[in-house]
Amino acid sequence: MSEMDIYDLRVSVDRIEGRSVCGMAVGDHFDLTNSAHLTIPEGKHFCVYALASVLPFLAAKQRDLASGDWLAQDSHFICPDPEERLVMKVERTCRRTMNSEDLT
Repeated sequence: MSEMDIYDLRVSVDRIEGRSVCGMAVGDHFDLTNSAHLTIPEGKHFCVYALASVLPFLAAKQRDLASGDWLAQDSHFICPDPEERLVMKVERTCRRTMNSEDLT
């Protein structure tokens, strides 16, 4: 068995510096758990363009990073819509041990 530690994440809207074009509000969020399970609270939505801008970084944020790594220090990401300027924050919510053989 090959065990590894991985973090669950919460990606939330930290602030909106422009106007909310996509209808999201500060505090809206999604959770990424068990390596690849993305959940959004019932009755809520998360803009696909905002999701696309943060998605490439989530696998790295789930893992331990060197203390000097910029991604270990930065947790804010921005939606690509220049009129909206929606800023998201990625936070680690839980550390769990998983069997890497169960993952693809």
